Amino acid sequence: MRVLLVEDNPPLLRAYRQGLEEEGFAVDTATDGDEADVKCRSTQYDAVVLDIMLPKKDGLTLLKGWRADGIKTHVLMLTARGTTADKVTGLDTGADDYLVKGAEFDELCARIRALIRRGHGQKDPVLRAYDLEIDTGARTVRRAGQVVHLTPREYALLEFLTFHRGKVVTRSMIWEHLYDEYDENTSNVVDVYIRYLRNKIDKGFDPPLILTRWGEGYMLRGDDDPPAPKDAKESKAKH
Repeated sequence: MRVLLVEDNPPLLRAYRQGLEEEGFAVDTATDGDEADVKCRSTQYDAVVLDIMLPKKDGLTLLKGWRADGIKTHVLMLTARGTTADKVTGLDTGADDYLVKGAEFDELCARIRALIRRGHGQKDPVLRAYDLEIDTGARTVRRAGQVVHLTPREYALLEFLTFHRGKVVTRSMIWEHLYDEYDENTSNVVDVYIRYLRNKIDKGFDPPLILTRWGEGYMLRGDDDPPAPKDAKESKAKH
């Protein structure tokens, strides 16, 4: 999932970015309010981690403007100030969550994942589709009870497809959510990773879950897309 990290402290920005990327997030960065404003308005992020104290335009002013203009991206306020009054101000301005700097990095990641699940209307940290189970907290995958080992990029793609289960996602949608501004790959890499994922998720299992909608994109099989009955397949084969 793609996250905008807004922080004006260079060492902290580098540390957070590296840590989030290691957790499988695609991370764009901004070091002042003006840069953050341009990026948030031009890119559909899954979450924004927003420092309050910023050069040029502070985080609360940014957030107030975004909400006034209908930008609904979930925002985690990040600040050195942890008084109740500060938290209330941040939340009342439109923040979805609030974290004081110095908190454990694992907590930051957990809160971002929770915001992303909330954005997709998913409260349970375990995503399910037929016999597929994805634990978004532990970032583990099982199919028919068998552990499936995925690379961070493969996992991110599968999670994205599962959040949109039963709906077609285009290559451009996948690209925009899974690749950050620093990635030098081209959008053709999406097809490559779909193939990698099919070899791990669908090969040897039934029914296949990752479907191609020619001319549109890809989708994870939904409840309204049941596999064809066995006798129907056999009848089709005879004809």
